Amino acid sequence: MSRVVVVGGGLGGTAAAARLAKLGHDVHLLERAGALGGALVPVRSGDLTWESATASTTLPAVVRDLFRKSGRPLERELDLVPLAVPREHRFPDGSRVRLPTGSRAAQLEALEGLGAGVGTAWVDHVAAYAPAWEALRRDLFERPWAPDLATAEARDLLRSRTSLHRHLRRSLRDPRLRALAAHPAVLGGHDLRAVPWWVGLETYVEQRSGTWTVPGGMHRLGEALADRLATRRVTVSLGTAATDVVVRGGRAVAVATAAGEVDADVVVCAVDPRGLPTLAPHAARTTPALPPVVAHVALDATGLPDDAPPEVVVHGETTFVVRTGGQAPPGRAAWTVLGRGPVSEDLLRALARVGVDLRERVLERHDLSPLQAVQRWGGSPYGVLWQGRRSVTDRLGPRTPVPGVLACGAHATSGAGLPFVGLSAALVAEVVGPA
Repeated sequence: MSRVVVVGGGLGGTAAAARLAKLGHDVHLLERAGALGGALVPVRSGDLTWESATASTTLPAVVRDLFRKSGRPLERELDLVPLAVPREHRFPDGSRVRLPTGSRAAQLEALEGLGAGVGTAWVDHVAAYAPAWEALRRDLFERPWAPDLATAEARDLLRSRTSLHRHLRRSLRDPRLRALAAHPAVLGGHDLRAVPWWVGLETYVEQRSGTWTVPGGMHRLGEALADRLATRRVTVSLGTAATDVVVRGGRAVAVATAAGEVDADVVVCAVDPRGLPTLAPHAARTTPALPPVVAHVALDATGLPDDAPPEVVVHGETTFVVRTGGQAPPGRAAWTVLGRGPVSEDLLRALARVGVDLRERVLERHDLSPLQAVQRWGGSPYGVLWQGRRSVTDRLGPRTPVPGVLACGAHATSGAGLPFVGLSAALVAEVVGPA
């Protein structure tokens, strides 16, 4: 049995801790905040609840595998249900579309409403990502990257100099479709000219596996994982910040905290590695992807549409996302507004300029700047910025140059969001292996 110390109690840290404990290791998790969950922890005010992270996920198999490999199946803990239409997209020319996921035919039908041939152009574009997904799923996302073992297809993809910006310009003539395809990267805060073209495969993943949510909010996933850690007898120290990894004899032997050292045979870094002096030099070439500007608002719900989708995306020079799925008492609504791009005025005023005016409905408001978000979570839950093809190898994870230290979480994965963070935790468990 190895003593494993996991630094960070967000999704990546809790998922890794649960998996490693089930494999028979003695696991101790350190979390600087007063609760587990990281970006899954919601914002609450009285009887109002806003989701901090996205309200949905793709690749449900990742979540199901996590619970199955750490104990009881997911279905015995909480529901994971599909969202037929997760978001509505609105474009600068006034057109809009509610885009289904999980079905090529449904996307084709929805997008044909934008004009003849638009749907066909989209589904052909998305289908072209299938080979990239299959190659990278096997060699990058589901097992530790090893160039000598990877297929030629995977190696060629990671060597490609083509950016997502160039790829979309070449393959999609309609600017609305380019906005659809770029949306995940734009929401993550990335410059499309620095993003490898294959990162666009998230559109293929959505079309193939659908979009899924947890009734009552995705934060319930974090709560279920916290319960799983208790079941697996993981030692959890809340309010305990790791200050560094202790290395002796050329190998990590402990994690330093204000209260002293916590001995370890293996250290799992599930936070921004630049916050730990021993790991910081090895992550020096990465740059954090800052969170967007956010406003959590309580609204007078009188007259609001009953069929509002979970998200409304307003495309333009600034991209706005309005999330409608917060929990609120009758007569009120808990919505969240995010802004990506140049926002030089109040967020709700800027949103009103592009046709969504919520200002007269606001009953309560909680703003969160990118800096405040980073301070709240101790780092960016959006991971690191894409800076060209080298970004894959610049990230630490699952292995690091420091013997005895592994990495998972948003800063250690080449994908985005909950599915890829969950896969990064699975990679850590694979490297450590059973006790």
